[in-house]
Amino acid sequence: MQHVKTTTRIIIFSSALMISSCKGKDHNETTDKTAAVPITVSTPGGNIEGGIAVSGKIEALQTANISTRMMGTINRIYVKVGDRVRKGQLLATISSQDIQAKKAQTSAAIAEAEANVRNAQKDFERFSNLYNKQSASAKELDNVTLQYNAAKSRLEAATQMRNEVSAMMAYSSLTAPFDGVVTQKLADEGNMANPGVPVLTVEQTTGLQVSATVSESDINLIKKGNTAKVEMKAIDKIVTCTISEVSPSSYFTGGQYLVKLSIPEKDKKDLYAGMYVNVFIPVNTSAIKKDTANAVLVPVASLVNKDQLTGLYTISSNNTALLRWIRTGKTYGDKIEVLSGLAFHEKFIVSAEGNLYNGVPVKVN
Repeated sequence: MQHVKTTTRIIIFSSALMISSCKGKDHNETTDKTAAVPITVSTPGGNIEGGIAVSGKIEALQTANISTRMMGTINRIYVKVGDRVRKGQLLATISSQDIQAKKAQTSAAIAEAEANVRNAQKDFERFSNLYNKQSASAKELDNVTLQYNAAKSRLEAATQMRNEVSAMMAYSSLTAPFDGVVTQKLADEGNMANPGVPVLTVEQTTGLQVSATVSESDINLIKKGNTAKVEMKAIDKIVTCTISEVSPSSYFTGGQYLVKLSIPEKDKKDLYAGMYVNVFIPVNTSAIKKDTANAVLVPVASLVNKDQLTGLYTISSNNTALLRWIRTGKTYGDKIEVLSGLAFHEKFIVSAEGNLYNGVPVKVN
C-alpha cells in the first residue's frame, strides 16, 4: 500500500514538471515572436541657439467693427461674409423714421426763424432810419436791435439742430471705411441695432502681419527692425519676417508685451487672418541667461503627450522601451527644454520604425 502511494506521488510530480516545462516553452516561443522595434536614439543637447520662441497669429493690418450711433431696426444688409467691398460702399441701412420726423421739425423751425429774422430786420432798418432823423429814441432802437439779434440767434440754433439731425441720419447708412473683405456678420435684417454694437466686421486684405506676445523677462532683448523666423504650420512654411512694432506697455495684455512682425509681400500667398504660427526671434547668445548654458534639450517631435502629461521613451536595462514622464520648460526653435525627468547625457528614443509602448523590445539602428 505504501509503495502504491509513493508511485502515485512520483507520477503527479512528474506531470507537474511536464506542464510547467510546456508553459515555459510556450512563453519563450511567444517572447521570441515579438520582434524588436528598430529605433534611433540620441542624448539631450546643451547648446541653445540664441533666441526667443513664442506663439502668435496672423492678423489684418486694419480691422473695423461696423456699428451705428443710433438705435433702430436693420432694414437691409447688402453684403455677406466673404464679400469684397470698396471704401464708401453701402453695407447696411437702419430704420430712421424718428430721425426723419425730427428733421421735418427742424426744417419747420428754420422756416419760422427765417421769417422772424426778416421781420426783425425790417424793424431794425426802419427804426435806424427814424433814429437818424431823430424821430425815434435810442431806447426804442436798442429794443429793436435786441429783437433782431435774438431772431438771428434762434435761426442759428435751428440751423445747428438741423446739422445734428443730418449727422444722425448719416449713421442710418453703414458704409465701408476702407477696401477689404467682410469677415463677420453679427446681425440679421429685422434685428434691433444698438449704439456701439457691431453689425459687420471688415478686414483689410491687402496687408497681413504677425502678432505675438512676449514675456517681460524677454522684451528687453527684442528691438524694432530685427528679423524673426515664423513657422506657419497650416501651410508647412517658414518665413523670415521683420519686427515692425514693439509695444512699450503690457497694461492691457495681461503682463505680456505685444510684438508685431511684417510679412514680405512674396510670402503672403495662401495666408489668412487668424492662422496660428510659431515665432522664433534670434538674439545675442551673450544675452541669454547663464543658467540655460547647459540646458537639457530634446526635439519637440520626440515628445509623447497623453492627457495633461508629457513624456518620452528611453531604453531600459533589458533593451525595452520605457515611457518616462518629464517636465518641460521653454521652447527653442524645434527643441524644448527638459526641466526634470531626464539626465543631461541619458539616451532617449528619437524615432522608431514601429509602434512604441512600455516593454516592447527595441534595437538601435
